[in-house]
Amino acid sequence: MNRSVDFIIIAIYLVVIALIGYFSGGKQKSTKDYFLGSDKVPWWAVTFSIVAAETSTLTFISIPGLAYITNLNFLQLAFGFILGRIIVAVVLLPQYFKGELSTAYAFLGKRFGTETRSFASVVFLFTRLLADGVRLFATAIPLKILLGIDYPVAILIIAVITLMYTVTGGVKGVIWVDVAQMSVYIGGAIISLWFLIDVFIPGGFSTIFISDFSHKFNFLNIDFLQDPKSLFNDPYTLIGGIIGGTFLSMASHGTDQLIVQRLLVTKNLKAARKAVIASGIAVFIQFALFLFIGIALFVYYGQMEIRSDELFPKFIIENLPVGVTGIIIAGLFAAAMSTLAGSISSLSSSVVFDLLPKYFSGTDEKKNLFSSRL
Repeated sequence: MNRSVDFIIIAIYLVVIALIGYFSGGKQKSTKDYFLGSDKVPWWAVTFSIVAAETSTLTFISIPGLAYITNLNFLQLAFGFILGRIIVAVVLLPQYFKGELSTAYAFLGKRFGTETRSFASVVFLFTRLLADGVRLFATAIPLKILLGIDYPVAILIIAVITLMYTVTGGVKGVIWVDVAQMSVYIGGAIISLWFLIDVFIPGGFSTIFISDFSHKFNFLNIDFLQDPKSLFNDPYTLIGGIIGGTFLSMASHGTDQLIVQRLLVTKNLKAARKAVIASGIAVFIQFALFLFIGIALFVYYGQMEIRSDELFPKFIIENLPVGVTGIIIAGLFAAAMSTLAGSISSLSSSVVFDLLPKYFSGTDEKKNLFSSRL
């Protein structure tokens, strides 16, 4: 099958994304402009950026596979995500805004000294680099299958384009690109679902909702009410989802510079609270969308021997028409690039604000801004 149209769509997408990042970032005159966007980014854009930053290619290809082999129980985790973000909004965000802090770890510096701040920053740098290495390689897997390119080429394309708009646009550029990229990958998911239901599954929704597939729509796992052991034996339960999701979200959205940097970009505390709570609701909807794709894939394919994370890429490459496949692959790029861009920006801000002042002092904003881009 001639995929030249798909390649053209992907190339245009990558160019447009780079231009959006460059022009939306504006002119940065200081490190505050570069890393905090001069506090001029609306809360809804920050919401989109948060969701895009925490969504990787693993989300795009793995969650449909999860619903294919199980059901909707995974969605219980999102209840904990929402609760955890409410706690972050009420407890942690006031502390960040009260002290006019530049990073999540600046709060530790005020309470426990610069050594603690530096240590926390180094831990963040180390763990973020490890996590992003895994995500970047995971992105190359479906791209290798879908585009027929080698792993190093796929990784290089993602890394170079992401670096271009992150370095030139600063955090504002990253956030507005995230808004565009979330629209692309969610749009790609919706298009895939539409093709599944309207084109490939005879009877569409009515077929999906028949009794033969009713077990796929099991949402709440409350078996622990009859059998307490299920709390430890079942992978997803209501209590486990709420507790685990709450603590995970408190850690990731309350203490991780990747997310905290975005919240500090908002105009004020009220806007930051809106952004973080709304992101929890958006993640719930996003999970539901990708899980429903997995159920539709089960109805279409039936039970088959295949790795669950290969299922959605298989459907994309074998069934979707030329052009549409290009849009979906652009969505995969979007999911990967948004996470990587957020990591680059947050890693840089943590180094510049948390580590460098300890060894280098100076008030020359031009030099500081140059160091930030490096």
